[in-house]
Amino acid sequence: MEDKPVKDGSQSSPLFGGHQSWKQRERSFKLSSSMKVHCGFMHNGGADMDPVDIKYVEKCRFVVASGIFDGYDVPHQPSNISDRSKELFCFLMVVDEISLEFIKENVTVWEDHNRGQWVGIWRLILLKHSPYDEPRRNGKVPKILTHRLFPQAQYSIWIDGKMELIVDPLQILERYLWHGKNTFAIAQHKHHRSIYEEADANKRRKRYARPLIDLHMKIYYYEGMEPWSPKKSTVSDVPEGAIIIREHTAMSNLFSCLWFNEVNLFTPRDQLSFGYVVYRLGGAFKFFMFPNCEYNSLFVLHPHTREHSSKVEWVKSLSEFKGNGSSMKESRGGLGMWTPYPADLKSVVLPKVVRTSKAG
Repeated sequence: MEDKPVKDGSQSSPLFGGHQSWKQRERSFKLSSSMKVHCGFMHNGGADMDPVDIKYVEKCRFVVASGIFDGYDVPHQPSNISDRSKELFCFLMVVDEISLEFIKENVTVWEDHNRGQWVGIWRLILLKHSPYDEPRRNGKVPKILTHRLFPQAQYSIWIDGKMELIVDPLQILERYLWHGKNTFAIAQHKHHRSIYEEADANKRRKRYARPLIDLHMKIYYYEGMEPWSPKKSTVSDVPEGAIIIREHTAMSNLFSCLWFNEVNLFTPRDQLSFGYVVYRLGGAFKFFMFPNCEYNSLFVLHPHTREHSSKVEWVKSLSEFKGNGSSMKESRGGLGMWTPYPADLKSVVLPKVVRTSKAG
């Protein structure tokens, strides 16, 4: 659909995530048999796929998807893939322009007779016109909105670009979806169960601007998101987001849209918003969170070829965004941080965080 610019004219170009108001956001968590929600891909908002690739993915019912953005990885070839999985699955590596050039310089890319580009088993899917200033946020488009990029997919397995898959994807679907009759599976975080603990770790590791992480968490705490405790029905509020296993049901797709909207509005640290969306859906969204030790048996983890960094990660106070520092603000994402929240957050005091792991 077309994006509707705000009336004050402060945003001239269309936004990939649209201009979601606080009222629209609140309404999106109220389940109905028929719903209209933001879910990225606004017309002229960026993340454009080549028609050749659009045609190719129309045949993909089973998908293993991954992504490389900002040129910090090269594709790692999966191993132990059965002949049946090679016939059944599309292995789709989503890249931006910078990463495509980086990959071409470092590994062999071959082109088929339909202009499709390949690295081994991976079909490279180029997303032109990156929708966000922040490469980490761009990477959330194929990761969370897999069902929007590949609308014919019935099942998908997302793996981060730094991972080398070493287990047959059919076995993964059997173990994590079909055996327990699940539609969505994700690994538990290795160290944290509370989003406030994860937020604290993100600040210490400079994964995003500290004051913006605090503002993000203040909004969630004001809206009733309590720290994780054994009283909660979920194993944890914090996932290990490097693998997501999905059947693309209506509920799974809706959850993915709502999760993406939070990433679009606030920080690109998707682990902070996963548990919040689960909480807002009030138990209606069922998922399987499996032990982190199993996650380690599915992949070999490779280091990035270089670490991504951006100016916003080093910001220590909101005053640094004023004046000349305004250039550090993301202009197309995280706009919920700069749109006045419809309540006073000054009195909100975040829960005290006790570190439960030295590594975390």
